[in-house]
Amino acid sequence: MAVYKAPLRDIRFVLNEMLDVGSVMKSLPGCEEATPELFEQVLEEAGKFAENVLFPLNRTGDEEGCHINDGVVTTPKGFKEAYQAFCEGGWPSLDGDPAYGGQGLPYILGMYLNELMSSANMAWSMYPGLTHGAYNAVHAHGSQALKDLFLPKLLSGQWTGTMCLTESHCGTDLGMLRTKAIPQLDGAYRITGTKIFISSGEHDLTENIVHLVLARLPDAPSGIKGISLFLAPKFLVNPDGSLGVRNGVKAGSLEHKMGIRANATAVMNFDDALGYLIGEPNKGMQAMFTMMNAARLGVGLQGLSIGEVAYQSSLDYAKERIQMRSLTGPKNLDGPADPIIVHPDVRRMLLTQKAYNEAGRAMAAWIALQIDIEAKHPDEAVRKDADDLVALLTPVAKAFMTDNGFAGANLGLQCFGGHGYIKEWGMEQLVRDARIAMIYEGTNGIQALDLIGRKILMDQGQRLRKFTKIVHKFCEANRDDPAMGEFIEPVAKLNKEVGDLTMWVGMQALQNQEEAAAAATDYLRLFGHLCYGYFWARMVQVALPKQNGDEASFYQAKLTTARFYFARVFPETLSLAAAIRSGSKSLMEMPIEQFKV
Repeated sequence: MAVYKAPLRDIRFVLNEMLDVGSVMKSLPGCEEATPELFEQVLEEAGKFAENVLFPLNRTGDEEGCHINDGVVTTPKGFKEAYQAFCEGGWPSLDGDPAYGGQGLPYILGMYLNELMSSANMAWSMYPGLTHGAYNAVHAHGSQALKDLFLPKLLSGQWTGTMCLTESHCGTDLGMLRTKAIPQLDGAYRITGTKIFISSGEHDLTENIVHLVLARLPDAPSGIKGISLFLAPKFLVNPDGSLGVRNGVKAGSLEHKMGIRANATAVMNFDDALGYLIGEPNKGMQAMFTMMNAARLGVGLQGLSIGEVAYQSSLDYAKERIQMRSLTGPKNLDGPADPIIVHPDVRRMLLTQKAYNEAGRAMAAWIALQIDIEAKHPDEAVRKDADDLVALLTPVAKAFMTDNGFAGANLGLQCFGGHGYIKEWGMEQLVRDARIAMIYEGTNGIQALDLIGRKILMDQGQRLRKFTKIVHKFCEANRDDPAMGEFIEPVAKLNKEVGDLTMWVGMQALQNQEEAAAAATDYLRLFGHLCYGYFWARMVQVALPKQNGDEASFYQAKLTTARFYFARVFPETLSLAAAIRSGSKSLMEMPIEQFKV
């Protein structure tokens, strides 16, 4: 069966030993009281909530799903009570602005809360997850009146939020959207249109839902430059914060989905709904990207989260399931066969999952720390560098971590064999749930185009060099340590290869822009391995001197997993580099008419 226990020891390793988060917090005004002891207390309680409240609802929620009757959606049994407990525990306000009722704790702590919740119950976690994204957008771009009216209720969890982008004829190409917003004399707008695939679009967890909607003004220019962002609540809100009449927004239907069945993914109909402009007219994408970038990091974290519960479940099964004997002689002398964990191929699957998860957790934490630095560090130059690094790594985190999470879920199912394919064991749900993370918030192919086009080539590699310089300095500082050599050399070599390949792709793209697009997906995966290799090397640096002391087994496992990653997983970079250098010809030379059965 699927099992889950919050991986608090590994989280503590990343926070306290690799990142020394306590020292970083002391350098950030307003975070001085965010000590390792406070982190420990919060994460312990978050782990209990995830394990004891959310995880038991994961399978039952998937089986029951959400139901709709005349626009009214009912979530699975236990979801509403779990949400009430979540709010009573103060979790929605954890890293929110104290000016609006938030606790003001660091973003990195909120990130780990999200990991634990997503592992325990990905579908449930999306209800508060989307709310946090709506809070970010209103906080960054909303008028003071909108902030005062909506942010306290979003942070308390009394209301939830959504983002309404996609329409049936346009997904990534938002410049094609048709939803209209008509200005009113009082400064509000009337919004009409239909949005699809809206996560948490309608439900019974809260009394109000705050929809952030992309729409087009009557005089807006065509394309993406003519999009504005609006706030349209399910119920209108009176000046004193109480609820008024029902707004003209209603769920038309629920999508019948492959996974995350317990999250209400709705078709939302806006029929002359009253809305309020967020940010400037025709600048909606700028405001929405505040929400989307946070969501993309959150989706990357979902990849890690599903990968973690898949690993724990397949590890538990592999230790108990007995099949055949070890090729080097029986290990379970009192039984008719050995546990399958003795077999090399099962080890390969488990170690691949473990290697992806632990590197992903380190990378996600490092990015989250950069977000805290960008928000609060007193030095403007340091803030700018952190902002550039987050922008560079956001598409990598979203795509690489979700690709690896899905791979980990598949490997977990494979460890179970035929039982993994059977619903009762819980593994097929993890595969189904993991699959959406590679699609929503911009498909992973779009993330690859964003990385190589907008984040690297558009600024002539300035952001990229900020990261590769960090990697280079680390490699140089540890190059003469013989114990680090087997980890430093491949990272240093790939760091140079990424620079060379970036230059090569850029030169090819000057002649034919399709060259960059043809290289994009392989390039992102190559760059993802550079990131994971760097963070594995950093973890090794911490673990090496501790492998014979207290908790020796934990640190030895770190080193063994790192060696597996560099020996068995990292060599994928060789084939990726070859594919990139092969260019676009093999992709583009076949005429469209030859694509036929």
